[in-house]
Amino acid sequence: MSDRESGDEQPQGQGKPTDNSGVQELATKTLHIQSKRFYLDVKQNWRGRFLKIAEVGAGGTKSRLTLAMSTALEFRDHLVDFIAHYTQLGPPNPDNPPEDGRLKSEMIKKDNRRYYLDLKENNRGRFLRVSQTINRGPRTHIALPAQGLVDIKNALTEILDEFGTEDGGEVEQELPEGRHIRVDNKNFYFDIGSNHRGVYMRISEVQPRSQYRTFITIPEKSWPRFRDIFSDYCDRKPSSHDGEGSLAGSKD
Repeated sequence: MSDRESGDEQPQGQGKPTDNSGVQELATKTLHIQSKRFYLDVKQNWRGRFLKIAEVGAGGTKSRLTLAMSTALEFRDHLVDFIAHYTQLGPPNPDNPPEDGRLKSEMIKKDNRRYYLDLKENNRGRFLRVSQTINRGPRTHIALPAQGLVDIKNALTEILDEFGTEDGGEVEQELPEGRHIRVDNKNFYFDIGSNHRGVYMRISEVQPRSQYRTFITIPEKSWPRFRDIFSDYCDRKPSSHDGEGSLAGSKD
């Protein structure tokens, strides 16, 4: 197990901000289980401390869960029960598979988040599927090979012993991934961020040769109005689509 890499692939010094929203990375642990890597990152923002668990597959695909520290403790305690149940199972029986592939299930509820823990079995083996749902938000999940549950439980125990189980506030909000489009010779980036004032969208225009960047920042409460204005212009279908205008903003 290594403590040097981060689930965000951006190693940082302890306690240093990792992005413009002021999120600090306090510690990270890396586990290599079968063909996958798992990162357990302890982070902190103005709301308090939280844990991110990232799964990176052999092809580089990445899935993440975000847990409050108190939820991480509850998750660790459930892992103890899942490990005990797994060790008592006999070898898989392909002639009598479990219904829906499920061997044991539990659920954790924290504020507007729910975490579904399902020990499952398929033709590739047994694994613990952990799904996270958020009200009006995306559903994400990771799959932990059953053979690695003890390692993950031990890593969580070390993290909780060092950083405690106090949340200190609301867990970091799960934000959508950034988007990018290219129009003629320009690149436009749409990035979602958050700070103490709330969620915002930053739209950046980048010139390909000079890499000169301008941007605007749009608060979340204004998104519906911007959408309505864009929709109105699209519905009008102007005869010319070749006009260009630089986005007003600041130099990055």
